[in-house]
Amino acid sequence: MVALLVALSMGVFVPRPLASPAEASVGDGTQILLLANPIHTDIALPIDDEVRAAFADLAPSGLPVDMPGVEYLIIGWGGRSFYIETPTWGDIRPLPVLKALTIDRSVLHVSVAGPIDPAHPTVRPLVVTQEGRKRMIAAIRDSFIRDGGLPVAIPGAAYGFDDAFFEAKGAFNAFLGCNTWTAAVLRAGGVRTGWWTPLPQLLDLSIDLHYDA
Repeated sequence: MVALLVALSMGVFVPRPLASPAEASVGDGTQILLLANPIHTDIALPIDDEVRAAFADLAPSGLPVDMPGVEYLIIGWGGRSFYIETPTWGDIRPLPVLKALTIDRSVLHVSVAGPIDPAHPTVRPLVVTQEGRKRMIAAIRDSFIRDGGLPVAIPGAAYGFDDAFFEAKGAFNAFLGCNTWTAAVLRAGGVRTGWWTPLPQLLDLSIDLHYDA
C-alpha cells in the first residue's frame, strides 16, 4: 500500500515531459475540453472543417458527425467489456468490473454533442496551439485499429443514435487505462501532465501543477 501511494504521488508530482513545452502558452491557441466523471475522462474537440475532415472515416459507421446542431466530437478509450456493457452506473455487473481490474481488449468510444458548458464542474477547458491540436488529432487517429484504411466499428455496440464504438490499439488494465490514454493525447497537444495518472482526479491535479496556459 505504501509503495502504491508513493507511485501515485510521484505520478502526479513528477511532470511529463520534464521540461515545459515552449508552445504551451503561446497566443494562437484553440480550446478543447477535458470531460470527467469519477472514473473516466474523455476529450471533446470542437467540430470545425479540420476535425470533420480528420474523422470523416467514422461516418460510414453511422456516427452523425454532420447532424445539425453538432458542436463537439467526444472521444474516449477504455476496456471493451466495461465500457460497452456499462452505459450507466445502474448497469454495473461483476464480470465487466473484473475485466476492468485485470486486463481486457480496448475500444474507442466516439460520440457527438451539441453545446457543452465549459463552466460545468465536470468540464475543464484547455488551450492548445493549432499545431498542438493537429498532433492530438493524429494521436487519436493512430489509436484506431483499421481494416482497409477505415476504423473498425463494433456492430451493435452503442449507447444511442449519436455514438459508436471502434476497435482500438493496446490492451486495457487498471494501471494503464482510459485516463493514462487521455493524458498521452493531451501531452501530444502540448498539455503537460503528471507522469502516471490512472484516475481523473490525479490527472486533473497534475494539470493544475504542471500546465501553464
